[in-house]
Amino acid sequence: MNARPEPDQPLRDPVDAIIEQWAVARPDLDTTAMEVFGRVNRLSRALGDRMEKTYARFGVSRGEFDVLATLRRSGEPYTLSPRQLSATLMLTTGGMTGRLDKLERANLLRRSPDPHDRRGLQVTLTDEGLRLIDDALVAGLAVQTEALSHLNDEQAGQLAGLLRMLVVGTGS
Repeated sequence: MNARPEPDQPLRDPVDAIIEQWAVARPDLDTTAMEVFGRVNRLSRALGDRMEKTYARFGVSRGEFDVLATLRRSGEPYTLSPRQLSATLMLTTGGMTGRLDKLERANLLRRSPDPHDRRGLQVTLTDEGLRLIDDALVAGLAVQTEALSHLNDEQAGQLAGLLRMLVVGTGS
């Protein structure tokens, strides 16, 4: 979907039509925030769907990818406690348990007793999980990079910086 306008035509998206309708219905409103967050939401949904399809080729959902990716980026020995995973991914322990069960059944991670805490567990990537996450990560980055191909490097950097400011400013 490389929709590039003709040189004399302005670039438009579905949010523009919504903003124009609000300008007629409620000309007293400043809809700048709606323009920004309408586009952020549309991008999130569209890219989220693409990422889900990409990870499905590897037999995992986005949520399961997140668990494997968190273990992978933790560094060798690619081990964290379920509590650390839950905190990093902002999941309840119940939600985390379901993901861990599925990933363990698929031999992508293993749970073992924590040698430093008799009541605790450790979650560790298996060799198969390490291979899968590395391959799925490359595939996912390719999808994201393709989406950014509509911007030049400077624009992509500016966008990343502006979004960082919003994330920090909203405490997200």
